[in-house]
Amino acid sequence: MSERNDTRARPNLRVTGRGTLLGAMFLMATSAIGPGFITQTTEFTAQLGAAFAFAILVSILIDIAVQLNIWRVVGVAGERAQDLANKVLPGAGYLLAALIVFGGLVFNIGNIGGTALGLDALLGVDVRIGGAVSAAIAIGIFLVRRAGVAIDRIIVVLGVAMIVLTCYVAVVSDPPVGEAMRQAVLPEALDADIFFATVTIIGGTVGGYITYAGAHRLIDGGTSGPENVRTISRISVTGILITGVMRVLLFLAVLGVVTGGAAVLDSPNPPAAAFQSAAGDVGMRLFGVILWTAAISSVIGASYTSVSFVTSFSGWLERRRGWLVAGFITVSALVYVLLREPPATLLIFAGALNGLILPVGLGIMLWVAAFRGRDLLGGYRYPRWLLAIGVLAWLLTIVIGYQALSGISELWQ
Repeated sequence: MSERNDTRARPNLRVTGRGTLLGAMFLMATSAIGPGFITQTTEFTAQLGAAFAFAILVSILIDIAVQLNIWRVVGVAGERAQDLANKVLPGAGYLLAALIVFGGLVFNIGNIGGTALGLDALLGVDVRIGGAVSAAIAIGIFLVRRAGVAIDRIIVVLGVAMIVLTCYVAVVSDPPVGEAMRQAVLPEALDADIFFATVTIIGGTVGGYITYAGAHRLIDGGTSGPENVRTISRISVTGILITGVMRVLLFLAVLGVVTGGAAVLDSPNPPAAAFQSAAGDVGMRLFGVILWTAAISSVIGASYTSVSFVTSFSGWLERRRGWLVAGFITVSALVYVLLREPPATLLIFAGALNGLILPVGLGIMLWVAAFRGRDLLGGYRYPRWLLAIGVLAWLLTIVIGYQALSGISELWQ
């Protein structure tokens, strides 16, 4: 029976292969570009000005090093990260899955909140109704008959829409591009604020479930094994670059507003204030579209990836993946609707948790690359240069993990 099902699946994968690659690339990118991404970029830009360009450049380079290694190990092995972790150290995969699912659930509550705020800015819809409607839309996407194809196409459309709309606002705000380019290479000061901004946006781009989103989608789409190394590497880097482009555009949009004298941080919603200052009421509506798009795509990414960390443990779970994702989104939406206040503390905790997950997951993948290539990677000879930059990036993630522990301890004081 299983062989017959596999035979049926292969033609579909060949037909939709290109869509699957694009979907995996944008799934990772749009998973990173959520409400937290938009808020962090806005606030750091308002605080640091053009010097934030340096933090963005450094973070992109480190993100590439992290993602290249994780995607290559997972892709060449053709197994999800939790399964590889269990083979390295029995039980490690269950721990990694638990961390990913919990962090993804908490972040998803914030993502649902982001969709609600987006619809409020766009149409004036009550935030609880907006959150419930957006959750229903996300569930509908997963329950359609060909969910994989639908996800790939919708994620690409949402990703392109975000970039185009943000680009428009970046042009309208007329930022000092030359100054930003200069400080990206030669910042006026390298202080603790820039370091904090750098480690924060690294954790927000490749921390937690985010970096595994596209890698697991590639495996599910049939793109794995040593013969697909070049494709896996190209897609992984491109996903980071898409995220970087979006951050740069958002940075420039806010920088133009801040340079013009607008007090963005005085507003209860800094990103909305920045867009409104740049383009008036049209800017506010555009912000609503961008925020809703970013949030709904993050709901899809967080839900898909979190569930992918548990379905491989059981065939029964794998066969019911669509319903598990629907349940995951439903629980996130119910918690959001029942909370009387925005889940700020939960989001801070989830951000700190992502900082802890990053060195754990990356460390396991690097161990596989260095010592288990013969059995887990099918004899693939892992490039030493890639392993070296992976280890350097991992050392930095230890620092990010320390920052995360500090954040968690402050929450419990």
